[in-house]
Amino acid sequence: MSDLVLQDVRKAFGDTPVLRGVDLDVRDGEFLSVVGPSGCGKSTLLRIVAGLEVQDSGSVSIGGRVVDDLRPKRRDVAMVFQSYALYPHMTVFENLALPLVMRRLHAVERLPVLGRFVGHSGRKRGEIAAEVRAVAKVLELDALLDRKPSQLSGGQRQRVAVGRAMVRRPKVFLMDEPLSNLDAKLRVQMRTEIAELHRRLGVTFIYVTHDQTEAMTMSDRVAVMMDGALLQVDRPRRIYADPLDRRVAEFIGSPKINCLPGQVVAGGSVDVAGTSFAVPARLEPGAGVTIAIRPEALAFTDRPEAGVLSGNIRLTEHMGAEVYVHVDVPGLSHPLVVRPQLPLRQSLERGQCVHLAPSVGSILLFDERARRIAAKPAEVMAMPTRARR
Repeated sequence: MSDLVLQDVRKAFGDTPVLRGVDLDVRDGEFLSVVGPSGCGKSTLLRIVAGLEVQDSGSVSIGGRVVDDLRPKRRDVAMVFQSYALYPHMTVFENLALPLVMRRLHAVERLPVLGRFVGHSGRKRGEIAAEVRAVAKVLELDALLDRKPSQLSGGQRQRVAVGRAMVRRPKVFLMDEPLSNLDAKLRVQMRTEIAELHRRLGVTFIYVTHDQTEAMTMSDRVAVMMDGALLQVDRPRRIYADPLDRRVAEFIGSPKINCLPGQVVAGGSVDVAGTSFAVPARLEPGAGVTIAIRPEALAFTDRPEAGVLSGNIRLTEHMGAEVYVHVDVPGLSHPLVVRPQLPLRQSLERGQCVHLAPSVGSILLFDERARRIAAKPAEVMAMPTRARR
């Protein structure tokens, strides 16, 4: 078993808290991504799991065993770093073999010439070479074993870094933003390769990234982290469609979700920019709330009927397969962003008056503490538009 459990893990650097009581349960064989903005504590969390940092309090368990007092090499984890961390003077083969050489050969057996004739050094080196070549074949590196890192592309270097972790056969793979140094095309390719690698190996992966696309496309579950706390841990589709915190809703999704300030009125409905929506606010009249609507959940309609937001087009962005339309709505400080379905049923010009209707069940409601107060998006329905004053 290679499940991972973190209980109330806290860490501060001086007077600055970095982790604020993190609880996390990663299942055996699961691919879990920890995603969040820079400085949220996700890399520190990964380093604590690896044993490279020591938490101030809390515990880390791997495979049912508490590892807080174990050195990194005794935790049976392998870490892939953002910088690859390859030795430039070694070949690909030597970089891949290094973890096994350090683990299986003692100091004398590692000597360049004499070591080959000491004890069982020859047999051990043969076993190491066979394991390295097997891993290289899986990662399609077998034709590159004699090259130095300077002779490799960025994607090839990243595969060598992954392979060096693989040869150890760890219980848990830890990856700290491994694709951030690659160009956009290579990142897409490597996302596919890492996801396929996880499927073949079937071991636990913990993948840290600030890129929501990486987290959403590769993971069994996603943990969204901000300000040293985990805001939500769930399947990617649930993270997107049913965020429990407004910060999660705003961080996940591109273009960013539209957040509209509103006020609860009698009867449980919410007034937003001259329009009233019937939502289960469960708050006293006068309470401030935020209504959030994904760009693709807004559709153009022909006339300002019930539950419609009206405004003028500020900007149209043609992205090839998609179009983003920015609409200024009276009473809102920021334009609404709309991602309509193609082909468009009407021409769109700057300054044009348009009417936007949110799809049924697409509205999310958050209170002043940024927490969800609607149980399900399906509970939300549009109410007739109020007259503008």
